Amino acid sequence: MMTKISFDIVGFDLDGTFVDTSGDLTDAVNHALADAGRPLLTREQVIPMIGGGAKHMLRQGMEATGGCDDAELNRLHRMLLGHYEAHIAVRSRPFPGAMAALDRLDAMGVKSAIVTNKLEGLARRLLDELDLTRRFACIIGGDTLGPGKSKPNRAPIDAMIAQCGGGRAAFVGDSHFDIDAARNAGIPSVACSFGFMMQPVAELGADAIIDHFDELIPTLARLSA
Repeated sequence: MMTKISFDIVGFDLDGTFVDTSGDLTDAVNHALADAGRPLLTREQVIPMIGGGAKHMLRQGMEATGGCDDAELNRLHRMLLGHYEAHIAVRSRPFPGAMAALDRLDAMGVKSAIVTNKLEGLARRLLDELDLTRRFACIIGGDTLGPGKSKPNRAPIDAMIAQCGGGRAAFVGDSHFDIDAARNAGIPSVACSFGFMMQPVAELGADAIIDHFDELIPTLARLSA
């Protein structure tokens, strides 16, 4: 018997939630750090820096290796974006079980969406490269709605619901940006313990936590009961 959920829309963060982009993002950060003559960072060092957009990630990388002024940060940010765009899906792949969960949502008539703090153009390019764009009813990036309207602001969640035609929604993410945005929009949230954690997952205050995408549908069923 198929599990039933009452949500019409399930939104996903992209980096660290639906797709493991840590390898390609680490390479992009290190490309910029190398140009600045800084020591390179490991994937494990970069992972907690991911979630607030590329400039936020790079700023933390620069601070970890000696700091920088705004002019240098802006120059290196452009360099990072250029390298990342050219190598966006070399090592990035959906997390285990993500595609099966998406298939189950599709089979139940639930719309899936991406809401990310990644620039929309880069999000679409990554999803295009992975042949995933067509699987989502809408894709909202960190710059889609303009300055100051990225997660944890509720605006992207509200836009997701509107672009998907309205209805009851839940959101899946791995950072405080995601969980706070869902809370601000008044919808349930699910945190992924396998994501790019900036802090212990229990501290995010999500309505539920999953350790693998196999747990997503049963978790959504409990939240929607």
